[in-house]
Amino acid sequence: MNCYHKEMQKHFCPCNCRLKKMNLFLLFIIFFTCIPACKKEFKNIDTKENASSNSGKLLSRNFKPNIILIIVDDMGYEIPTFTGGQSYNTPNLDFIASKGIQFTQAYCHPDGFPSRLASFTGKYNFRNYINWGILPMGEKTIGNMLQDAGYATCFVGKWQNDGGDLRIRAAGFEKYLVYLPYSTAVELDLSRRYKNPLLYENSHYLQDSITNGKYSEDLNVEYLDNFIDSNLTNPFFAVYSMALVQRPWSPTPDDPEFTNWDPSANLEDIKFFPSMVNYMDKKIGEILNHLKENGIRGNTLVIVTTDNGTNVKIHSMYNGVNRKGAKNATTLWGIRIPLIAMWPAKIQPGQTSNTLIDFTDFLRTFADVADVPVPTNYGILDGVSFYDNLRNIPGTDRSWSFCQWDNNPTDNKPVIRYINDTMYKLYDTPLYDSFYNVKNDYKEKNKLKIDSLSVQEINLRDSFIAVLQSMHN
Repeated sequence: MNCYHKEMQKHFCPCNCRLKKMNLFLLFIIFFTCIPACKKEFKNIDTKENASSNSGKLLSRNFKPNIILIIVDDMGYEIPTFTGGQSYNTPNLDFIASKGIQFTQAYCHPDGFPSRLASFTGKYNFRNYINWGILPMGEKTIGNMLQDAGYATCFVGKWQNDGGDLRIRAAGFEKYLVYLPYSTAVELDLSRRYKNPLLYENSHYLQDSITNGKYSEDLNVEYLDNFIDSNLTNPFFAVYSMALVQRPWSPTPDDPEFTNWDPSANLEDIKFFPSMVNYMDKKIGEILNHLKENGIRGNTLVIVTTDNGTNVKIHSMYNGVNRKGAKNATTLWGIRIPLIAMWPAKIQPGQTSNTLIDFTDFLRTFADVADVPVPTNYGILDGVSFYDNLRNIPGTDRSWSFCQWDNNPTDNKPVIRYINDTMYKLYDTPLYDSFYNVKNDYKEKNKLKIDSLSVQEINLRDSFIAVLQSMHN
């Protein structure tokens, strides 16, 4: 018998070499000492993507779920592939929908800030709306609630709630990298929304030397990833309020035009809108991958939605029909929005729900997700928790959604108020005669004749009138 290696020949080879008793004894000790150590090391590791998943990393002792709320800007219901959109590629949004739940009847306000204000506070706007882009000082938010419950908190992206450092921290966000920390004309300069962005991080603006040549959403996701990395062993809540896919329509880093694009010239080209949709989807995918790489995707609730319909200049194919964007419209395609959620530990994959969801519902829902009581000093809250619906459990579903849209209280334009369910809609007019079957008449071209209503429709209208009359300061 031949020996293949000198070390083998020296210690283990049976031809003219003996295993020394001492070596044998040492190997025996080492071998049987190692076994229990290895067993102990892997005992607390679950490589499956569930509540205890940590992809090879030691588990946190705090099992409260992480929560990430992603709000895309100006992405109507007709845009994502999972809703029936046919003009764009959204594989990561589709992945979330396939691995989680899709809500088909989610409603927001016709424009971004009122929607965000409602979502953060859990209140209809008439309770806290001062002026465009202003979150009242002292108003409590989801950030306050979860921060007080021990969550690390972070806000990334489009703030647009005024107040800068003081207001962001007062809203319960300890870490932040934001666009529009103040609602001033200078900061509404669209040229610094994407390339060479003007970003505000924890009390100061980032220097141009840091942001020149960079893309805002790249910096935002990098900041969010770093926040996640610093909170792997304690629960966190993060809001990512994206600028994409809002104007100006301009190249992303994946476009060859990006390198030489001069945003200061205030140029835009609608041809870049599909690329912006793709990049939005790409960044969301990067967040999902980062969660998975850190082994915490299983116990992280990720919700993706949008703040209003698509810009009116955008036309998209949806289930074989050419749909025009309807941002700033109170009709269906201006206020019905995509909403998906993924939480492998709790949400069964491939769920679809027709439950009515209002933007005020997030605060109560996240309270249930985190298993924390809603503070009693938050005032009147209008939201209804859809926590049970996330888990495909029968819950207390809302029967209507309400909106008061006062785009700018100082411009003396009439306030638009309405209530809707999944089929009917009633506007708050003196005669309550603007009553529509929005399922059959989504453009609201034909008012239902009051004297021709069925008994069921009369009863529904009466209940809607009662709600509208109660929705005043």
